[in-house]
Amino acid sequence: MSQNKIAPLSAVLFDVDGTLADTERDGHRPAFNAAFQEFGLNWYWDVELYGKLLQITGGKERIRFYLEKYAPDALNRENLSDWIAKLHKTKTRYFLDLLEKGNIPLRPGIARLINELRQQGIKIAIATTTTLENVTSLLKFTLGEESINWFDVIGAGDIVPQKKPAPDIYHWVLEQLALQPQYCIAIEDSENGLKSSLSAGLKTIITVSEYTHSQNFHGAALVLTDLGEPDKQPTILSGDASILNNKWIDANNLVTLMEKTRNS
Repeated sequence: MSQNKIAPLSAVLFDVDGTLADTERDGHRPAFNAAFQEFGLNWYWDVELYGKLLQITGGKERIRFYLEKYAPDALNRENLSDWIAKLHKTKTRYFLDLLEKGNIPLRPGIARLINELRQQGIKIAIATTTTLENVTSLLKFTLGEESINWFDVIGAGDIVPQKKPAPDIYHWVLEQLALQPQYCIAIEDSENGLKSSLSAGLKTIITVSEYTHSQNFHGAALVLTDLGEPDKQPTILSGDASILNNKWIDANNLVTLMEKTRNS
């Protein structure tokens, strides 16, 4: 894909969980619970508890945090890190099964915006802490097998040492794209994601999810319920609504957002 030479917007970087799809409540959470059951554990992460655990970024890190706070006796397990990795791998298997069954659709506007960006020659990338297997499977089962190749860069999983809210994954993706952050926009759904993208110097749009709607999004360029569709417009929660000429997020008003920023 060639870089856009005219518009100030060169790339859009997408988070995955909660941004591309509402994967957390009805995807990762039940997958974790199924893995716990398979391992003979009497743990159960209900909706409220999982919301608290989402403050910890990364599945393996979330398991370790749960052990430290709710099941400290299990910290004495031999080869704890290996055991956590196996448990997380089992959880991923259940999550991929949910994806394959079509139980986790994309959020409003995602497929439309990705296609618009491709048509305009604007690069698209992924910057996430979820595993590469989760990302590619989500793309495959929602946008089709070929969609994996639409993305110029996919940054996922343990490819960087520190996960969000650290900016490492965004720095890595920008380096692979060979682009400066002032020419790119990030789309996120969480406070941790926003901290990560802002620390990397990226203008950021937030589409809140069920678990993140009450978080602090100070510094975001726009905060909306979702990207919207022509027949179902989003609610703008904060930011400069004047850029939304069509009342939903499309490729053209992302370019407008960058132009306004450049000229202000």
